[in-house]
Amino acid sequence: MKNNKSILIITRNLPPLVGGMERLNWHIADELSKIHQVSIVSHKEARKQAPKDAKFYIAPLSPLPLFLIVSFLKAFWICLIKRPNILFAGSGLTAPIAVILAKIFRIKSIVYIHGLDIATDNKLYNLFWIPCIRSANQIIANSIPTYQICINKKVDKNKLSIVHPGVSYPAKPQDIELIEELKNKYQLHDKKILISVGRLTERKGLNEFIDLSFSKIVKAIPNTILVIIGDTPSQSLNKNLQSKELILSTAKFHQVEHNIIFIGNINDDNILSSFYYLADIHVFPVKHIPKDPEGFGMVAIEAAAHSTPTIAFATGGIIDAVKSDVSGYLVELDNYEQLTAQIIELLENPEQIKPEKCKAFAEGFAWYNLANKLKNIIN
Repeated sequence: MKNNKSILIITRNLPPLVGGMERLNWHIADELSKIHQVSIVSHKEARKQAPKDAKFYIAPLSPLPLFLIVSFLKAFWICLIKRPNILFAGSGLTAPIAVILAKIFRIKSIVYIHGLDIATDNKLYNLFWIPCIRSANQIIANSIPTYQICINKKVDKNKLSIVHPGVSYPAKPQDIELIEELKNKYQLHDKKILISVGRLTERKGLNEFIDLSFSKIVKAIPNTILVIIGDTPSQSLNKNLQSKELILSTAKFHQVEHNIIFIGNINDDNILSSFYYLADIHVFPVKHIPKDPEGFGMVAIEAAAHSTPTIAFATGGIIDAVKSDVSGYLVELDNYEQLTAQIIELLENPEQIKPEKCKAFAEGFAWYNLANKLKNIIN
């Protein structure tokens, strides 16, 4: 039975937009709607996939200023009519809406902060958005590094807490037939398979990985294939992108283009799960960009839930998402020689990472843990 809490979530980041923030906001809404009365203000396409127990209100996805204006007006109307107890901003982008309306209606505001929400050097954002984030009643950081950036931006630590994004646990059972179908389709039999899952942005560092590491891996282990799952995001506010064409041109320069397969975005969870299962290693060569940090790294947890280890640079929230010697290995920043050596070592000696320990680490991030932490914050 629902208690008397009424929560209005305001966010632009919901599926079918692709990314960790989108999955996280969906699960926040879903978990909260199990015990509270939840309403959502978001873009039109998100309505089709919204949690079934949440009431939905539409704002246009783009242009961004129109989304913010309409979301503010819709949220204002909902506050007038329904009088929610809590306004919840799913990212720093919608923090001003939640905070301003919470002050007007004298209710509680909560803002969930991702790395770029607080680290950006955009002048307008720092002038207006950051003070609004500071003014929220409670601020949730998605990782220890994001928490520290909040402190550096003079967010009151008494308002701050850390709630890591989660993962569906246990992972879907292996679909042997589908895995075989994918191996046949992409000629992956008798291959060593690396996968990369995520948007093609500068921060993800795929182009540099192919330039400085992958070509050497292929030289050492010629049957290695890199499967790239994801695409250049069309609706992302982060414009520092890496195109498929740029990545392919680098691969051709090193004559490893035939060792790379672009899959694009995957909306079918069964197919994505099967790729995690058939992969030997999930590679996560994220670059250290202070003004555009990797807030957490949900894909590393997703990989671990499938017993697939991650090898990554130790930057941003990835240090929370990968546990060395348990769910993979963290490598010194920008040390591509060490990254290359570690990947080759694990490809040749996969028994170094125990599947049971890998999955046990992922279980600590199961969505029900997120629900319990949110419950404590809301109450």
